[in-house]
Amino acid sequence: MSSPTISSPQVAVNDIGSAEDFLAAIDSTIKYFNDGDIVEGTIVKVDRDEVLLDIGYKTEGVIPSRELSIKHDVDPSEVVNVGDEVEALVLTKEDKEGRLILSKKRAQYERAWGTIEELKEKDEAVKGTVIEVVKGGLILDIGLRGFLPASLVEMRRVRDLQPYIGKEIEAKIIELDKNRNNVVLSRRAWLEQTQSEVRSEFLHQLQKGQVRKGVVSSIVNFGAFVDLGGVDGLVHVSELSWKHIDHPSEVVAVGDEVTVEVLDVDLDRERVSLSLKATQEDPWRQFARTHAIGQIVPGKVTKLVPFGAFVRVDEGI
Repeated sequence: MSSPTISSPQVAVNDIGSAEDFLAAIDSTIKYFNDGDIVEGTIVKVDRDEVLLDIGYKTEGVIPSRELSIKHDVDPSEVVNVGDEVEALVLTKEDKEGRLILSKKRAQYERAWGTIEELKEKDEAVKGTVIEVVKGGLILDIGLRGFLPASLVEMRRVRDLQPYIGKEIEAKIIELDKNRNNVVLSRRAWLEQTQSEVRSEFLHQLQKGQVRKGVVSSIVNFGAFVDLGGVDGLVHVSELSWKHIDHPSEVVAVGDEVTVEVLDVDLDRERVSLSLKATQEDPWRQFARTHAIGQIVPGKVTKLVPFGAFVRVDEGI
């Protein structure tokens, strides 16, 4: 009796297909980049000289410490931490050691240039943090290195720039050259524009007859200037006192706090006329209120004229 025939086991069909298909499947999971591309990834390692970034490539990308920040000589651990999601620009797909070299700061440059160019076109200000004092001015971190000349930091030239380190300031963009990676800023231009806007708004709020408080900012022969809070108004010498005076310094001094009345606002010429004496009682009215016709009062002869004599009976009268 013959033995039963044993069937050979069936071999399952390989779902992957041919070796070429298998390699193609693996290849499809690997990202490929070109020099200049901006990629996103996760920081997986932070060393003193470099940072490793997982961007889904066959190997981690390397960001040298000099390519981490626009600041010079920074400690990588002060810029990024493991787990941080960052953008980087591909510098070299493969260096001599076969590594993918990336730059975080140059990715920032690319993003920042678009913003900076848009702000310049709209004539808007840019915000930045002062990170360095260099010869002739300051360096601001505005996503890239912006140069602020010392002569344009304030309305007047500043000698000591060190106190500005770490401060966030606003400035106008006055020069822009992407090819030379050059951005020149002016805080003075921003201050001038801002003060002009504040001045205009303040002037429109002033109305004839308003009573305002201010501080005497300067004294000249023809009157005194009073700072009302960003806008100076003039109190003419004739509006300083009810009595005759030879010079404004007889009534006020620089730094005095005074209460004044608005006489006139010239918006076109941006001039404000004020009166100090208008906030004080007219001595003639006060005298009339406190004295009666026929009343005898003491006085002092101040001047003799052909038709009579002038007698001072009270202050200014």
